[in-house]
Order: sequence, then structure tokens, then C-alpha cells
Amino acid sequence: MRYFKYLFLFVLISCSSTKVVYDYDSQTNFTAYKTFNFFEDAGKGLNELDVKRVTNELANKLQQKGMRLSETPDIYINVLSKQSKSERRNSIGVGIGGGGNVGFGISGGIPIGSRKVNQELIIDFVESKKDELIWQGIANSELKQRSTPEERVMHYSKVITEILKGYPPKKASK
Repeated sequence: MRYFKYLFLFVLISCSSTKVVYDYDSQTNFTAYKTFNFFEDAGKGLNELDVKRVTNELANKLQQKGMRLSETPDIYINVLSKQSKSERRNSIGVGIGGGGNVGFGISGGIPIGSRKVNQELIIDFVESKKDELIWQGIANSELKQRSTPEERVMHYSKVITEILKGYPPKKASK
């Protein structure tokens, strides 16, 4: 029984985690890029407030990595978002059972928790001189549909942190 409790907790945590994938040009020397800026239309799929939250968080995290915001950047950053409604998977089951030689059963589910939105957040780094995509991070996460501004800031901080764990890419040892 004790193990079942831990398994349930693990499943609950793993369902709510952010999943991130990366892709990049393996021939690129990422240490050469010191400055960045955002495309004018960065944030497609996000509302204006979320665009500010995401770009501010990206700027802060990249500055912590030693990069700086510039009007003549080495790389431009584009942000895209795709959202879809999430199915309610959390429910409490109620059941009635019978025994003996004759069996019967009744069960049902009562939804718990608030509605969530599946969000795919795509961050593209484009080399400014060649206008070529050099790095991309894609995060899939869930966001409460009726989240407060503070919850949204925390959500995007977590997602951007996860995405930027893959930038700059680590060189594969041969």
C-alpha cells in the first residue's frame, strides 16, 4: 500500500511536468553569439501580456548566461505559441459493488480541478547575418485556464528555464 501511494504521487507529478525538445545546427559555434534581440512580431499565439512575460523572462535568463540585448544583435529570437483545450483527466471515482453468487456494480467519475490548456511554446534563435535558424526549443506544458497574473509569471519562468537548459547546446564528446 505504501508503494502505491508513491506511485500515485509520481504519476501525478509526471503528468504536470513540462516536456522540452531541442534542435540545433551542429556546425554552429554558439560561443560566437553575444547579443540578441526579438523579432518585431515575436509572440504569435500569445496575448500581449504573455508576450511581455515571455520576452522579459527570456531576456533575463539570457543576460544571466552572459548575453546582452542589442539593437544590432548576433541572433534574433522568435516566440510562437499553440494552445489547445486539455481533457479533464482528474476525477474521483465512486462505485458500488455487490457480492455472492449475483454481482452488480455502478461507478461514475466526478471531475476535480480546473480546466487546463495544453500549450506548445516554441523559441527560435535565428542568426541575424545569414537569416538562418540555428537553435530551437519546444516546450509542451499545461496552464490553468483561469490562472492569475502571478501564476502566469511563475508558469512562464518555469517553462523558459526548462527551454534554456538546452542553450547553448553541449558539445557531444567523441
